[in-house]
Amino acid sequence: MNIWIQIILFFVGLWAAGWVFRFVGQKATSNAPFFRDMPTGVAFGYVLGAVCLVWAVWTYYLARTADPAIANKYFFFRVAVDGFILFGIAAWLFRLLGRTVGTAGSRKLFRSMPLTASFGVMMILIYAFVAIFAGAIAPYGQEEILGAANVVPGGNPAMGGNPDYPLGTDQIGRDILSRLIYGAQNTVGIAFATTCLAFFIGASLGFLAAVLQGWLDQLLSRGVDVLMAIPSLIFALLLMTIASAWAGSEKGLLTFYMVIIIAVIDSTRVFRLARAVGLNIVVMDYIEAAKLRGEGLGYLMFREILPNAVAPLLAEFGLRFCFVFLTIASLSFLGVGIQPPLADWGTMVRDLAQFINFAAFAPQVATAPLLAAGAIALLTVAVNFVVDWMLHASSGLKE
Repeated sequence: MNIWIQIILFFVGLWAAGWVFRFVGQKATSNAPFFRDMPTGVAFGYVLGAVCLVWAVWTYYLARTADPAIANKYFFFRVAVDGFILFGIAAWLFRLLGRTVGTAGSRKLFRSMPLTASFGVMMILIYAFVAIFAGAIAPYGQEEILGAANVVPGGNPAMGGNPDYPLGTDQIGRDILSRLIYGAQNTVGIAFATTCLAFFIGASLGFLAAVLQGWLDQLLSRGVDVLMAIPSLIFALLLMTIASAWAGSEKGLLTFYMVIIIAVIDSTRVFRLARAVGLNIVVMDYIEAAKLRGEGLGYLMFREILPNAVAPLLAEFGLRFCFVFLTIASLSFLGVGIQPPLADWGTMVRDLAQFINFAAFAPQVATAPLLAAGAIALLTVAVNFVVDWMLHASSGLKE
């Protein structure tokens, strides 16, 4: 039978099961409002959710079986479920700790914090700790060549592993665990510095355009429109290719060029937001009062407009950080980002791609390139969770 016919029959069966579920619920509860007012689509959703839950439980059971052939087939699903449960418990304990320890303000903040935001804050703090103390945490240096190349992860000597290198080594013998830790310092640190520079450029010019308006506003806005019309990653890749020729063998200079290029490209988004928020603020009475007092341009921008624009700019900072972080990882994956011997997660994904070949019979080995990719994804999700919470909190909406 054609696969599309099977899919259609499957969903038709679920739709029929949803109708039966609603009908039985109406009869069993004497037509209670919950089932009486339930649309068929909602009943279908309940049935689909129940089917997915049963499938997830059964798949997780298969992933825990003693047969390696079956367990390896569902290895990554088991890791995902275990990680979800572990991170959920850790986020709940972290929020509980925050509600009992700290200042009155921090405890109040944790009391209003959803579990997703608690997870995001916890992960950001963990990444920051690893990035700051990478030199003390990593067992080896990020540039140290240990003499054992292509040691597979897992530490099992029978499969080519080594207990001294639990995550294995790369193609020239550098410890993957150490480079993963140093990658937090390089990738996250450079992304944070780039985002701060982008906000300084974009917010300053945006507030300047909002206060002065006129020909300067038109000049800056049209320039920003031109830059935003070009796809950012393609534009950054083009400029980085040119910068590579300028930098020559100076790898540190190329990293500096990368920070400047990405900061300027991303500052266009910040400019649009800062200008829009600034235009709404400059018409307020307290701005006019400050002008009548003879306050200067710097005072108006950073003492009057900026404090009243912190909420949207702070939320945008989290989103911009994610985009900058992913852009740097993408450029490094393409070979024009952070240059070796500095450890970078994007470069690690590219260099360790050969371990994917082990996925069919030894999925533990295939996790090597996925660790760096997972580190990128985990931080991105964590920052977005915090940004969503901040946007909800600053909007004034109540649950």
